[in-house]
Order: sequence, then structure tokens, then C-alpha cells
Amino acid sequence: MTSTQLMEQICSSTNLNQALRRVKKNKGCAGVDKLDIAATISVLRQSSNGQALRQSLLDGSYQPQPVLGVEIPKPSGGVRQLGIPTVLDRIVQQAITSVLTDIYEPKFSNSSYGFRPNRSAHHALAAASHYIREGRGYVVDVDLAKYFDTVNHDRLMHRLSKDITDKRVLKLIRSYLQAGIMRNGLVEQRQRGTPQGGPLSPLLSNIVLDELDKELERRGHKFCRYADDCQIYVHSEEAANRVKASITEFLEQKLKLTVNREKSAATRVTERTYLGHRFQRDGSIHISKTAQTHMKKRVRQITKRNRGRELKTVIVELTQYLRGWQHYFKLAMRKSAMQRLDEWIRRRLRCYRLKQRKRRHSIATWLRQEGVNERNAWKLAMSEKGWWHLVFIAAAQSGHANETVQGDGHVLIERWV
Repeated sequence: MTSTQLMEQICSSTNLNQALRRVKKNKGCAGVDKLDIAATISVLRQSSNGQALRQSLLDGSYQPQPVLGVEIPKPSGGVRQLGIPTVLDRIVQQAITSVLTDIYEPKFSNSSYGFRPNRSAHHALAAASHYIREGRGYVVDVDLAKYFDTVNHDRLMHRLSKDITDKRVLKLIRSYLQAGIMRNGLVEQRQRGTPQGGPLSPLLSNIVLDELDKELERRGHKFCRYADDCQIYVHSEEAANRVKASITEFLEQKLKLTVNREKSAATRVTERTYLGHRFQRDGSIHISKTAQTHMKKRVRQITKRNRGRELKTVIVELTQYLRGWQHYFKLAMRKSAMQRLDEWIRRRLRCYRLKQRKRRHSIATWLRQEGVNERNAWKLAMSEKGWWHLVFIAAAQSGHANETVQGDGHVLIERWV
């Protein structure tokens, strides 16, 4: 199939069905049409609707609907603006993405790791660690201000037109870029940006920043880029400052992007973080303090003692979260650090268990059942200290051994090290 027949490939039954299954697997909420995944699939299963969708794509009459503007809090503070397409538009975007990925994936840089098949943050971190071990002790950390909201549409379309000759596909992609965003019931038109929230946006963002990758490769730099998080590793402070200045100029003048000068830096690798991790001079990988703070905040939310939930329910949610957290930070696991975090989590669980008893008589009775002698059990129950301090009393410790907590189903972090 020629490049002028890309739309036929996008609209093939096999590709559209695969796109539908992917969207269904990823779940997600309804868009501006208020149709969820089940409702949209029900509509598409009517043969006339499925055929009408395919025909409208082929003849170029398909019109994307506005995306639904949603704000989510950022871990670092502030909010991130998402644009949630309708389920139907997500299916079409996924179908486009699957076909374009086959075109662009072989062209992308080996130093690009975000939103790509068989690549992850772990690969980016391992590469960064390797560059540091080779003696590149300085890093240029480039921060793009509101990157997804500032992508220049004309430059992106010009870049796409170099590889895509099917004008129907180019027209459809531009329609998605320019589809409005609905906020508070009103639709606002967009002149730039690729809103996060749809399957197509990550691929388009990589296509834009592939120009940066190629420029860095042309200059012979060692770098890692994960989406819009890019770090360049050099041997000296002088080189770092020089590269920072020249790359900032390239991004702003050539790619028409905005560099956040306050957040960008040229400094030692030990003074910056990358993807929630920090590096030592020897290249060893550690969990950043900010990442640990965010983890503790989430654990506090899960184990909040006024939610009125059974301990088993809390532990199921906590274990699920910890498994994901541990998997993401697996390259940075250090037993001593994990033991400290684990002790803190066990303390939260002990507080939760104690507060479930509420009354002093109930606390004392339960502690005696756990093997604490009567004197120490009542000493704990009658204490005026808060729950957080009570668990440090010897009676509480003897009544809540690690084995007891594990027996309730809690996965201890240190067992993963």
C-alpha cells in the first residue's frame, strides 16, 4: 500500500478493531458527547454506523468533536490541563497512531524513551547512569514551559507532510489539533498545542521533539529524552553552560517552543533529579526526596484513619499502590532506605488498627488478646498521647510485630530489595 493510501490502512477493519480494543482496555471517561465506552461500542456495532464512520474517514468528511477540558493536580503543585476526546475520537486517534507509529518508530532516536514501544523510564535512567559512570558529571536540564500547550501547528504539519502524502490523513490530524476544548460548557478554539489526553498526542509530541534529538545527535551529545523531559550529559561546567545556551536558542528560534529559564539548569548531576530519581557521582540511582514525599502523601490518604473502612480494605488498596510504586522505582531500591520507609508504613497501619478500637477498654482487651501483659496493655490504653506516638510504646510494639502486619496482607517494601 502506497503512502497516498494511508487512510485505507487506517480505516481497515483489522486496524479499527484493534484500536477499539486498545481504547476499551485503557478505559477512561466519556467526552463532550457523554457517551462512555460501552455506549459508543453499542452504537458502532450497528452496521450502518460503523460503515458511516469508515466512509466519512475515507471521503474526508469526518469532523472530530471538541475535547473535554479537565484539570488534574500536579505532584509538584499547580494543575495540568487535559483534553479528553470522545470515545469515538479516541478510537480514530488510536487507529491513526498505530499506522503512523510504523512509519516514525524506525526514524526516532535511540535516546528517546517516552511513549514508545518496548521502552520505558527504566531504560532512560539506565542510559543516564551509564553516561555519568563514563565521567560526564555535569548535566544540562532543559525545562519546556507548558510544552503540550505550545506546540506550533504549522511546523508540526510541515514536518508530517515530509513523510505523509495522503492529504486526507494530514487534514484529519490538523482537525484534531484545531478541535476546540470545552470548559464550563463553552468551547474555546485552539491555535496551538497538542492537548494531553488522547492517544495521538504522545506520538505527535515525539515527532516535534525528534528534531531536537537529531540536532543533539548531530552535535555528538549524550542525552536522554522522555517525552518533554530532556537531560544532556557533558564533562565540564563550561561545556554545560555553552550547551544550555545554544540548545535554548535552537528550541526557541527553530522549534518555536518556550524554555523555562528559571527551571532549566546547567549543573552537577548530583544537584538535579530525573523522572523522580537522583544520581550520585558514581552513577548510582536513588529515589528523590520529592518522590518519597509524594509517596508518603499518598499513603497518608489511603490510611487516613477517619475514612471508616475495614483494615483489610485499606491494606488491599495500599498493597496495590505499593506494588506499582516499587516497580517504578526498582532501579533505585536500597535496603536501608526501604527499611526506613517500611517502618513508617507499618507505623501508619498500627495507628489505624489501634484507632479502630476507639475506647480504652476495647484497646486494652485487644492488646491482651495479642499477647501484651495486662499492665502494659492498660498503660497504653490510658495514655493521653496521640495515636502516632502511642505505637512507639513498648506494649504497642510487642502487640504489633512485623509478622502480624504481614499476616494482614501488607506487602513490606524491604522484601522487594
